[in-house]
Amino acid sequence: MLACRSNLHVAACDRRGTATVEFAVIAPLFLILVLGTWEMGTAVRAVNNLTAAVREGGRLASMDFTGSLAPNQTANQKVEQDIRAFLNASGLPGSQATITITHADGASAGQTFDIGDTANYLALFKIKATIPFSAISLFPNRIMNGTTLKAELITRRGRVSTAN
Repeated sequence: MLACRSNLHVAACDRRGTATVEFAVIAPLFLILVLGTWEMGTAVRAVNNLTAAVREGGRLASMDFTGSLAPNQTANQKVEQDIRAFLNASGLPGSQATITITHADGASAGQTFDIGDTANYLALFKIKATIPFSAISLFPNRIMNGTTLKAELITRRGRVSTAN
């Protein structure tokens, strides 16, 4: 450590501890801002991927894909399986997603919609997927604890063939 020998150096020596104190005050605030921005970016990315997965599930559900069902698999199970696979591929925990397929309008709104039922041709249905934020959070935080990320899509059941 240099000794303060001249008048010029005395002023610099008096401020030597000030920078340390300023850093000690500002660093935690800056760290909170950076980590908060990172966490919000994670949430936005997750919602975008969740929305894309639901959109692709709705596109599949609107088509005639009965030829691609596994034995003993319903159309609803196939759509849910594909949404979960899309979520897993995008880095989200598809196994922790809650997926519901319900009627979107009329007297049966909110009741389970059977995609494979031919009587539902051109009927509106809603696909909703939710994931708890705690399943994707990178930090053990309490600020967004209990928050659920969700995506919804309302579309019609059609008979468009998936064959080329």
